[in-house]
Order: sequence, then structure tokens, then C-alpha cells
Amino acid sequence: MKFVKEEEEERRDYIFQKNTKTKLGTKFIVAVLILLITGVIASGIFLDVF
Repeated sequence: MKFVKEEEEERRDYIFQKNTKTKLGTKFIVAVLILLITGVIASGIFLDVF
């Protein structure tokens, strides 16, 4: 099974396809995760947990 499939490849056993939707979705998910991690750290500092 291949992890990333190129657009021109003819395969069915892959997880991600290298296209615009996948790149946009990955950037969005990473941005949301960074915001969540930042929020957890900020709330820990604000509440004197860390």
C-alpha cells in the first residue's frame, strides 16, 4: 500500500492523493492543530498549571 499517490498514477491502494484538495485539507488540519495546542498551552499558563 502506498501512502501518497501521484495524480497521474493508476492505483487504487493509497491513502492520500497528491492534488489541490489534499494539500489544502492538510494545511487546514495542521493550522487547527497548532491553534488547539497554542490554546492548551495558553490556558495552562493562564491557570498556573505549567
